[in-house]
Amino acid sequence: MPGAPLPEFSSSVKLKYVKLGYQYLVNNFVTLLLIPVMAAVYLELARMGSDEIMGLWRSLHLHLIHILCSFFVIVFAATVYLTSRPQPVYLVDYACFRPPGTCRVPFSTFMEHTRLISSDEKSVRFQMRILERSGLGEETSLPPANHYIPPRPTMEASRAEAQLVIFSAIDDLVRKTGLRLKDIDILVVNCSLFSPTPSLSAMIINKYKLRGNVRSFNLSGMGCSAGLISVDLARDLLQVHRRSNALVVSTEIITPNFYAGNQRSMLLPNCLFRMGAAAILLSNRRRDARRAKYRLVHAVRTHKGADDRAYRCVYQEEDAEGHSGISLSKDLMAIAGEALKSNITTIGPLVLPMSEQLLFFLTLVGRKLINPKWKPYIPDFKLAFEHFCIHAGGRAVIDELQKNLELSAEHVEASRMTLHRFGNTSSSSLWYELNYIESKGRMRRGDRVWQIGFGSGFKCNSAVWKCLRAVKPPVDGPWSDCIDRYPVDIPEVVSL
Repeated sequence: MPGAPLPEFSSSVKLKYVKLGYQYLVNNFVTLLLIPVMAAVYLELARMGSDEIMGLWRSLHLHLIHILCSFFVIVFAATVYLTSRPQPVYLVDYACFRPPGTCRVPFSTFMEHTRLISSDEKSVRFQMRILERSGLGEETSLPPANHYIPPRPTMEASRAEAQLVIFSAIDDLVRKTGLRLKDIDILVVNCSLFSPTPSLSAMIINKYKLRGNVRSFNLSGMGCSAGLISVDLARDLLQVHRRSNALVVSTEIITPNFYAGNQRSMLLPNCLFRMGAAAILLSNRRRDARRAKYRLVHAVRTHKGADDRAYRCVYQEEDAEGHSGISLSKDLMAIAGEALKSNITTIGPLVLPMSEQLLFFLTLVGRKLINPKWKPYIPDFKLAFEHFCIHAGGRAVIDELQKNLELSAEHVEASRMTLHRFGNTSSSSLWYELNYIESKGRMRRGDRVWQIGFGSGFKCNSAVWKCLRAVKPPVDGPWSDCIDRYPVDIPEVVSL
């Protein structure tokens, strides 16, 4: 508009360069301090000359026994360090289940089945409003048992879904890595709501005829963040058992968890959760470092279960009519925010550059001693990570984290597109998001990835990975048939 004042671009640019200069100064303080010291030492040695230097050396009166003792101490200290330091844990590769087209559930099919199953028109309209605002697309999938009218949540159908998603993911992983199944030393399986006897881990051992001394674990009831709990458990086991491979399988079985009632807080999972699974190969073998994609840097777990509100915000129970389901509390987002804050407090000092930690500390001291009304400083986690994988639990979860962490649309693109294409696949969603980033060709050597998961209890868990090599876009992953269409525009409300 003519005559309108121009924004003060010069001041904003100056502020940007001031911040960059501050970050460079603080993060490289030790280096900048040592450079003049080393330069002064070099100039002094150059001034002294060779005769003075040799005289200084002789004045030290070093004897052979002193040299040998010093050498022994250095070797001993190096040996203790090398044997006691944590074993590096490598992510060799992973695979995600891609649902067959026969399991696809477009909006029209979902709503038609909902109307035929439910006689309560208010419940039908409520689910339609949830679906319109969910961020899900037309290609999400439900297991075969949920396509019947009414659904058939039998034990047989539940096992059939588990075998389909788990075996498919493991078969893909074996094909990609050339893994011999007899070489699996540790097996960790997590599935929150389906815990049959024999367990899912026993089902895998039986199917693939794993060794009799394989260390197997089956985690249940731990919610959507259980995938990172499984990774953390496998990491701890790999610290004890050297030269070992760990297979981690993350999934959620949808078949037995269809809610047939009309309580609104328990209808949400019907609208959001979809089928999915991931199989991950971890190793502490040094020879695997050359072919591994990532190295696990940190795993941080936060549990808020001591608080009653947090404990009951995601709760499996029966409604007044006796229908079993998962109830989601209205306080869920507030509790998730508190859990995230606790998790960030722990992981921040581990990953943030010193410049951000110093600003955070000074702001905290200022709020305590000078003015409590000062706005709290939110560390810039974009300085610590190139990629973010936020659990695709729903549009509100992604929106809240994007706002709180001040992330760009590109930073949360993988999470939004995973929710759109696959829905909420529970603990496996983080691996669909990582595969999206790889499929877009954005993963470079040295890149750092932050995976954030939320789950019942209430828990917030994080894993930090460092990319060890340039990752080529996979040709046969879950996104291979549709990655060229993404990202897509996701409207606030889809008209059904």
